[in-house]
Amino acid sequence: MTNQSDSFEVILVGFPGLPQHLHGLVSAMMFLIYMTSLAANGSVIGLVTLNPRLHQPMYLLIANLAASDVLFDTITLPKLIARYWFGSSTIAFKVCVFQMFWIHHLGSLDSFLLLLMAIDRYVAISQPLRYGAIINNRTVIIACGFCWVFLAPSTKIFHAIEAFKIALCEVNNKINTLYCSHAAIAALSCGDAAHMKQVAFISAMVVLLVPLSLILFSYIMIITVIARSKSSANWQKAFYTCGTHLFLVALYYVLRIFVYIVTNIPVIVIKADVNAVLLFLYSIAPHVGSPFVYFLRTKEIRQTVRKVFQKLKVVISVF
Repeated sequence: MTNQSDSFEVILVGFPGLPQHLHGLVSAMMFLIYMTSLAANGSVIGLVTLNPRLHQPMYLLIANLAASDVLFDTITLPKLIARYWFGSSTIAFKVCVFQMFWIHHLGSLDSFLLLLMAIDRYVAISQPLRYGAIINNRTVIIACGFCWVFLAPSTKIFHAIEAFKIALCEVNNKINTLYCSHAAIAALSCGDAAHMKQVAFISAMVVLLVPLSLILFSYIMIITVIARSKSSANWQKAFYTCGTHLFLVALYYVLRIFVYIVTNIPVIVIKADVNAVLLFLYSIAPHVGSPFVYFLRTKEIRQTVRKVFQKLKVVISVF
């Protein structure tokens, strides 16, 4: 047993049980996914930043969500790629805790940003004439800044401090999953980590379920407002306005909540291999899919992309 966290190293297993001959293929797939995420989310950030027409509250929120996704993938995927590409599987414990903090910080941030999007959509539909007075770019920037700096990391700092206090075992230094999550670090403890796991689960449920409950409530209110209008045009407008957000909520919440609940039911045992795949599906895959949802379902972004390609064609034709 040791508390020398400065010199302690852990082994990142990745996908447990993955055959050696598939390591190259998996690393190539992870690299492709990372590059796709960088390109897609980076394009969203660039389009929103550089195009004045997209300097609107909803697009600022989308850009913040894209930035959060890029950071999450940058913190997790390069190490996972190196583990399978170069066989670099060790990671210093303090770096592992640093990774854990940012993973849960950014995961919490996504929930709060999706909640802000729901509030934006509710005000846009229920108070269209007062929308500009209630929600503007300055309000959104302040709200996003508060989420980034204060709200999202508030409980995660406590988890990071607690992680440094656990009794580490030299013989128990394997992270049997894709990255250093709170549960994975708790499993490294030589002592009883039940309390640490319980606190982490409650914290995760609060961060997930409270915003989701408010999001669902906002959509109940939206449906109520539209139902009172008795206009098919309003239904079409609401579907166009809220469709993208609903896709994002489904991508980020459904599988994540299912896995969190199932993995914490004592009578249900999920194999490490299956758990790693589910972790990938709910934590990394949405970051690749969400930018394409923006491009396919957001008219203004599609028009901006089309104009960019038209300008590129002109430039290429000149040369």
